[in-house]
Amino acid sequence: MISSDPLGAVYASRSSARVLNGVCVLLVGLAVLAIWGADLALYPVDPWQELDRIGQGLLLPRWDEPVVLLQAVGQTVAFALLAVAISVPLGLLLSMFFHRRMVRVLCASVRSVHELFWGLIFMQLYGLSATTGLLAILVPFTGVFAKVFAEMFEQQSRDPLLTLAPRLNSLKRHLYTDVPQAWPALVSYTRYRFECALRSSAILGFIGLPTLGFHLETAFKQGQYAEAGALLWAFLLLIASIRFWVRPRLIPVYLLLAVWLLPETAGFSNGGYFWQFISQDIWPVALREGDLSGALDWYGYMLSEQVWPGLVQTLLLTQIALVLTGVIILLAYPLATQSMAGTFMRWPGRFLLLVLRSTPEMMLAFVFMLLCGPSGLPAVMALALHNGGLIAFLVANASDAEYGSRLSRPDDPKGLLRYAYIETPRRFPAMLAFLFYRWEVILRESAIMGILGIATLGFYIDSAFEEIRYDRAFLLIAVTALLNVLVDSLSRRLRRLAQTEPSRQQEMSCLKME
Repeated sequence: MISSDPLGAVYASRSSARVLNGVCVLLVGLAVLAIWGADLALYPVDPWQELDRIGQGLLLPRWDEPVVLLQAVGQTVAFALLAVAISVPLGLLLSMFFHRRMVRVLCASVRSVHELFWGLIFMQLYGLSATTGLLAILVPFTGVFAKVFAEMFEQQSRDPLLTLAPRLNSLKRHLYTDVPQAWPALVSYTRYRFECALRSSAILGFIGLPTLGFHLETAFKQGQYAEAGALLWAFLLLIASIRFWVRPRLIPVYLLLAVWLLPETAGFSNGGYFWQFISQDIWPVALREGDLSGALDWYGYMLSEQVWPGLVQTLLLTQIALVLTGVIILLAYPLATQSMAGTFMRWPGRFLLLVLRSTPEMMLAFVFMLLCGPSGLPAVMALALHNGGLIAFLVANASDAEYGSRLSRPDDPKGLLRYAYIETPRRFPAMLAFLFYRWEVILRESAIMGILGIATLGFYIDSAFEEIRYDRAFLLIAVTALLNVLVDSLSRRLRRLAQTEPSRQQEMSCLKME
């Protein structure tokens, strides 16, 4: 059907493009300004010699204790599998009540705190135990599942409700209508989150839990790069082979094995200390004693000496990493597309993206710190490479899905012309939407980089736990959570402004095409 106002359609298209370009220019401008305030110094190290040793370790991996390696892989999977198995039903239950403000606030609060921070919190209660590892993953994942499942249910048709008896309660109506319609999407997203849980489980080793991250950090610190290479390859193979070993009928067997593989477990018998922790330890002494003036002085000191410096560095590194991620996407996605790299040559590009998106940011940052020194530069590089690889993979999948369809014509240009005039204009709105969607994730990861010594909020949080100053740690974690909520809200507004709101179904369909 021909539009009655073609000129208006052209103006609307130009207006949308103008807003989209304006948002991009704003983000790039902020990133350029952030460079002046961020700690991106290069320290006098010899990166080439170290890089050569790391490269040799990756090419010639070696592990002399296969039982220890298998145990580390098994415990990494065990934490992830059990945490997802518990958080999925909890998230599904909360999603049914997600229309209530209290539930939405609760879910936003728990998912805004990174798994490593939850691990540091629960470590004060249960030590280096299975309880700590499980809670560190399942608490934030429950909030994520509740939000995503609720959005999936909102997209389902309301027509099946008309076939049910009016006397059925809301739970049964939900189970009979929304869940069956959304079942494929629920399964697909749960599988994707299991991959995320594996990465979270691995990096919990950086705080002492016996997963792959623990052995990897030890190997890197000792300069045993062949052992580190073996651990990295084991983790990449674990992620790449998920589709082959994750079978629904085998899940019960895996769950039993996971319980058996967990390290020594500390139960919830320490309830008295738990109450002391939440009622006394996380609050400043002056506030507990009713000294309002002393409490204000304490909060003023924390704001000026720790909250503000950590907040500024976290935001600066986040903004630089966000824009650099966009650059990496534009450079990397053509390498993995059939239309530009070819049917066979795209596979090296897809392997590169698999490595980038499968390797946790913390591991990448740890490697870059050995090469560049302890500044914000390793964090920016790690965040940009990981998130750029992930989004470029989704963009390349979307390109391959359209290639050869009715949108592709025989007279379409090839090479750089196709990249500049066909592929990138088609992919750019979705790419920007995914980038905004990952903005909150990049912020959370920027904060935890402080555990490696980078002066973000995580640096002060980790120092507070080491000094047993739980009141400081709680305040800093609360600021981090609030910052994540604000950035998430801002990213949603920018997506609407730029008319690039992504659909969950689009993201999950891209992940299923892996």
